[in-house]
Amino acid sequence: MKKVMFIGSSGSGKTTLYQRLESYDIGYDKTQVIEFHKNVIDTPGEYLENRGYYSALQVTSVEADIVALIMDCKARHCVFPPGFARMFTKPIIGIVTKTDLIQEGENTNYAEDSLRLSGVNEIFKISSMKNYKIAELRKFLEWS
Repeated sequence: MKKVMFIGSSGSGKTTLYQRLESYDIGYDKTQVIEFHKNVIDTPGEYLENRGYYSALQVTSVEADIVALIMDCKARHCVFPPGFARMFTKPIIGIVTKTDLIQEGENTNYAEDSLRLSGVNEIFKISSMKNYKIAELRKFLEWS
C-alpha cells in the first residue's frame, strides 16, 4: 500500500476523503496540524495558503509515497502556484473533489486546469460524500 499526502486549501475535502478511503464515518473535523495516519498524511489548508509553511510540506512529503494536490470542483481561485508540484520528489496526482455539487451546465475545467498548471498530469475526479470514483482512487493507491 502506498502512503499518500493530501495538500489542498481549507475546505477542499482532504479530511473527508481520508475518512472515506479509510471507511470511517464522514464527519467534519478541521485539521489543525499535520496528521499522520496509516495510509494518509492529512495537512491543514493553512500550510498551502501560507508560503512560509511550504518547507514543512516539502519535509513532510518524505514520509509519503505519493503527493495528492486536492482542489474543490467549485473553487474559482487557484491556490497552487504554477509549477508547485516540482518542489516534491514524489509522484504527484491531482484530485478534484465534491463533484456531486456540479450542476447541469457546469464543469470541473477550472480545477483541472489549475492542477495541470501546478504540474499535475494524472487527475481523479471524485465525490467523497457520494462515494463516486473512490474505488478507482483506492485501486490506484493499491489500497485493499
